[in-house]
Order: sequence, then C-alpha cells, then structure tokens
Amino acid sequence: MIDTELKKWYVVRAVSGQENKIRSYMESEIKRLGHSSSVEEILVPTQKVIQIRKGKKISKEKVYFPGYIMIKANLSGEIPHIIKSLPNVIGFLGETKGGDPVPLRVSEVNRMLGKVDELSSESENIAIPFSNGENIKVIDGPFNGFNGTIEKVNEDKRKLEVMVKIFGRKTPLELSYMQVEKL
Repeated sequence: MIDTELKKWYVVRAVSGQENKIRSYMESEIKRLGHSSSVEEILVPTQKVIQIRKGKKISKEKVYFPGYIMIKANLSGEIPHIIKSLPNVIGFLGETKGGDPVPLRVSEVNRMLGKVDELSSESENIAIPFSNGENIKVIDGPFNGFNGTIEKVNEDKRKLEVMVKIFGRKTPLELSYMQVEKL
C-alpha cells in the first residue's frame, strides 16, 4: 500500500473539449495496468450553466478549465508515462523537457477545489437588471422584435409584465428576463 502523503495534485493538459472522454479513458487504462492504488482521483472541474434554447431553460455542465484535467496521484514509476501516452493528452502542466511533472501547491488546489465546490452549489440566482418603466426589446418568442415598456417586475416568478404595442394597441405580455433586452 502506498502512503497517501505521496499523492499530490497535478494538472494534465489535454485537447480541449475531450476532457471527460480522456478522464474515463485514463481511469480505465490505469485500472487495466494495475496502478489504481497510485491514483486517488481524476477530476474535470465543471460548472452548471443555464442556457436558453428555443425559449426553454437548459441546464448544462460546462468545463471550467477547458483543456485541463486535475489528477491526485503518486506519480512514480510508469504512471506519468502511461498518462502522457494516452490519446489527446498533451502532457503535464509545468513540466520541463525531460523533467518530472510539477505538483500544484496546496493553496492552488484549495482555491481550485473551493471554486469547483462553489460553482456546483451555486444556485441560479440571476440578478434582476430591469426596473419598472424601462423600455425593452423582445428578443425571443412569438413577439420577437417588438418594443415595449416594463409595467411590473415579478421577482418570485422571474417574469416581467411588459406593455407592447401590437397593431397600434397596447397589449400586456408576461415574459422572462431572458426574452428581453434593454433598448
């Protein structure tokens, strides 16, 4: 059994957009070659992002540090070579040619992991950038392109009551924050 004190955090540079695929391949390759005891954790820092697609909210995991995978391991023996020889892996962050991979400082790890924890627990609190009487333009939905005036901001429902002139008549609409922009 290897002492956990020898395990440090390192950053593996990888092809951007392939982080999760590389992580799972790395895990299976290390297991296959019998080095599981030397590698404690492989992490791809992600954050939840709310996107609006066709008027619907979609929650998506977005890689926080594109092109980087964090790994907590005892990088002795063949392990650095195994990791570097995987497809789409560029190498370790901070290593010099022919030198050993440089571990992250504890302060950096705590900051990165703290940031990751903070991002995953962060609720989707969107600041309300609108106020009553403000002129807006509808940018999404059936009334796309119409201009209007905010009558009421409903914070609980995250909606705006907007008065829009349609065919010369003022018509009240209920729209989400994401469907409008300031003029």
